[in-house]
Amino acid sequence: MDARRRDADRHRYEQGLEDYHDPTAGIGGAPPARSALTLRLLLAGFGLVVFVVATVLFWNADAPVGALTCAAMAVVAAVNVGWVVRRKRRGEPG
Repeated sequence: MDARRRDADRHRYEQGLEDYHDPTAGIGGAPPARSALTLRLLLAGFGLVVFVVATVLFWNADAPVGALTCAAMAVVAAVNVGWVVRRKRRGEPG
């Protein structure tokens, strides 16, 4: 994606998405809600590391059920990291 389009997308996200209605907008002077993408990225990264380590430990302890469970959770965390990175590259604030 070229820089001009990326800047246009960022500007569009800052203005708000089309057809988005916040029913609580302006009540009590509250600012519009924003997604905490960076926090979500950090938590998903932490979960990924924890579950990879747990998978290795369960595997070395001859506990295949625990290893498979933690491996599945590591895959979920990895997908979450990828999705958040995609949204941040698209220019969404947060």
